[in-house]
Amino acid sequence: MCYPRIPFIVKLDETKNNIKPSEKNKELKAVVLTEKLKDISKAEDILSQEAINDIKSFQGEFRDYELTLDYSYWRSDEILKAILPDDFNEEVPSGFTKTGHIAHLNLKEEYKPYGELIGQVILDKNPSVKTVVDKLESIDTTFRTFKMKVIAGEDNFLVEQKESDCIFKFDFSKVYWNSRLSTEHGRLINEFKTNEAVCDAMAGVGPFAVPAGKKKCLVFANDLNPESYKYLEINVKNNKVQNFVKYFNTDGREFIKRSPKLLQEFNKNSKNGEIEIISNKRMKIDGVKTDKRVITKFKIPTFFSQYVMNLPDSAINFIDSYAGLFSNAFPDLTKDEVKNLPGYKLPIVNFHHFEKYSHEEDPQPTEEELHKRVHAKMTKILNYDVPFEKISFHLVRMVAPTKPMYCVSFELPEELAFQSASN
Repeated sequence: MCYPRIPFIVKLDETKNNIKPSEKNKELKAVVLTEKLKDISKAEDILSQEAINDIKSFQGEFRDYELTLDYSYWRSDEILKAILPDDFNEEVPSGFTKTGHIAHLNLKEEYKPYGELIGQVILDKNPSVKTVVDKLESIDTTFRTFKMKVIAGEDNFLVEQKESDCIFKFDFSKVYWNSRLSTEHGRLINEFKTNEAVCDAMAGVGPFAVPAGKKKCLVFANDLNPESYKYLEINVKNNKVQNFVKYFNTDGREFIKRSPKLLQEFNKNSKNGEIEIISNKRMKIDGVKTDKRVITKFKIPTFFSQYVMNLPDSAINFIDSYAGLFSNAFPDLTKDEVKNLPGYKLPIVNFHHFEKYSHEEDPQPTEEELHKRVHAKMTKILNYDVPFEKISFHLVRMVAPTKPMYCVSFELPEELAFQSASN
């Protein structure tokens, strides 16, 4: 049998196939052979001699079998190719990004008149999808959200998404979330170390902050969007990481500038500069199992080890916020005094960035050329030349053929960190 996704062993219907169970075949099982065998009398001409011998050895008998390939058999792309106009068949829009129970499409203009039909097919063929939406406009540059239209299923945008062993709850229509970035979330989280401090300046609903909190990193997470902040708080509490993740709702630029001071204040206001985790541990004492109160302490770092800015459209424009980071945070201390503080370190700055170029460029820019373009933009914004060889470029994904998304990482130079406010 040459049809894919069809089991070659079937159970015959006693009435329809006019057959009775036997001692050797109590469940009326049969093997479907090939649609070429339309005339049973020609079996020996069509089947291999090996197949014929096997059938005879099992005392098998040939019967006609009708196989109906209905709507449930065909894949969504096959169905759409069959029902959409012929000139659309080159690239039918059967792919989507799934977030919780929502399938998100970005239909080209020519497909939008068929949106409801396309949405219904996707809904029918994907049992876990309850809502299908089509993007209507480009992403808002402030909150990274976009208007969308329900083209099939429930009008329900409140989703739960599992990622990095955490459950995230949010309204997909009011916050930014991209399930295609799960690998990037995991990659950067792996760079964070237990007991270090991370500053997430554009945290969204917490895809970096919440898993980092589970690793027992102290995370200061901020987002300007009130809806993102609301669900960030919910996700921190639902995933039980409130001891390690502190959330804020303010401008990213001001948050970065204030971050060292916020960490100092948190340190001073904590008991002995530590985070205390109180838990009950089942132990056996004198042969009797009992719950014992256990206190685990984590030393609060003096400095952030990592900064994250996951706002690819504009994060690069925020990097000048790091100029004078330490001189502004420690105005009463000299540079040497700051460097002698416990756990002093220069942080790693990670920002996501789209380096779009024209498809008309000839020749097309190389990867190195794109990196150098990013470096030139950084130098102009910072008014400081971070050595090119000290910058790491990680290609996250190609959003479009001429729109790569990078994670750009560099250690904040000491000269920049201690730049005077007048500069």
